[in-house]
Amino acid sequence: KKQVKRPLARVAFQAGRTLKENFRLAQLEAVVQMLEEHECDFVDALGRDFRKPRFETVVSELILVKNEAVYAINNLKKWMQPQKVERNLSTTLDDCLVISEPLGVVLIIGTWCSPVQMCLVPLVGAIAAGNCAIISPSECTVHTTELLHRLIPFYLDNECFHVILAGMSDLPEVIELKFDHVFFTGNKEDGSKIALAAARTLTPVTLILGGKNPCYVDQHCDISTTVQRIAWARFHNAGQSLVAPDYILCHTDVKARLVQALKCCLMEFYGSNPQESRSFGRIVNLEIFNRTRDILWRSGKVAVGGHVIEAEKYIAPTVLTDVAESDLVMQKEIFGPVLPILTVNNVDEAIGFINKQEKPLCVYAYSTNGKVISRLMSETCSGSFCSNDCILQSVMVALPFGGVGASGMGSFHGRYSFDTFSHKKSCLLRSARFECVTYLRYPPFEERNLSLMTWASSLSQKSQGWCQIM
Repeated sequence: KKQVKRPLARVAFQAGRTLKENFRLAQLEAVVQMLEEHECDFVDALGRDFRKPRFETVVSELILVKNEAVYAINNLKKWMQPQKVERNLSTTLDDCLVISEPLGVVLIIGTWCSPVQMCLVPLVGAIAAGNCAIISPSECTVHTTELLHRLIPFYLDNECFHVILAGMSDLPEVIELKFDHVFFTGNKEDGSKIALAAARTLTPVTLILGGKNPCYVDQHCDISTTVQRIAWARFHNAGQSLVAPDYILCHTDVKARLVQALKCCLMEFYGSNPQESRSFGRIVNLEIFNRTRDILWRSGKVAVGGHVIEAEKYIAPTVLTDVAESDLVMQKEIFGPVLPILTVNNVDEAIGFINKQEKPLCVYAYSTNGKVISRLMSETCSGSFCSNDCILQSVMVALPFGGVGASGMGSFHGRYSFDTFSHKKSCLLRSARFECVTYLRYPPFEERNLSLMTWASSLSQKSQGWCQIM
């Protein structure tokens, strides 16, 4: 199956099936229609994979994809237009354009923690840019993957778009079929394997990788709002997220109040027994459950939660205090409802701590002091930054979202997705006239001609940048 589908998409692409604006619009509209007509099926599939509440599925998976598709539909004409480039002395009589060309056949590898969003948001960009796409959803989310595999052929063009069911171990072999771009979301180890396989065929990659996202809580902040926003971000989807805050660095003065407020907040969110709450999900499989439980048991001191039930893949929303930098919870990425708290004495210490680690996907900072926010934003390096809230910067259509360094490369959302899946082709449109000037570049080379060209260059450098009489 894997061997057949990419060539089929390649033939469709080479025949120009995806080039026309009408075709792209129709496919984008079909994505919206699929989500609207099968909302219940998506809610059911994610419910079976994670016991994910309907509210969470609609808000954090379906609405996000719909927003992206509608935004692309509304802006596609503008994005597809050639961009004119400012003229200078040497191009006064020429047309300089940048044309966005589709790359070809792209491979989109989704992650299990946002199984709809991370397959379909990149797909929207690939469709808008005029590509054919092969989608490989995660093998961990069996029901959601099966649903995408079943629905996509009913809604999208069968020659241009395909869903393959490939495990992580099969993907390097799939990539060697040669794609024009690979878009991968997941952990760093798998990302490295994908990049290595892609490098063998010189295939460009976008990697959105997890990591440990720090969250600084200043002594000057509104504690109750801060705690609600952090708790919502850390514990939604039972903590299975690439963009949730991974640990809190809080000012020593505020730690006791913060822990107390987190206790009260979790009680409000999920009641005295979160196991019975209809607003709290489960871990996707036993492997990730066991990994999270081991991290939890071997780190810090449980201040809230800590209860686990293997038969249900249930881990209670848990807050850890007295966490040491050497604890397991600070060495590994957390894919579960566990929030470690470390203390710092000032903002300098927080910045120093963050900069000692690898560059994260997100940095979060809570403070009512603008200078503190400004320092964290400018003195740390991360894929994205958000102050006094979490996650929102990673889902906005107008903002590029991606990693840097260890948290990945490339970005997506809105126009940035269109650009990721496009080749920017430089086009210079000249006429055959004015040979009376261009003859200066031809052999035999004369000193006089070189002097004239140097003189022309020096003139334009002063006025409007580099110029060559070529």
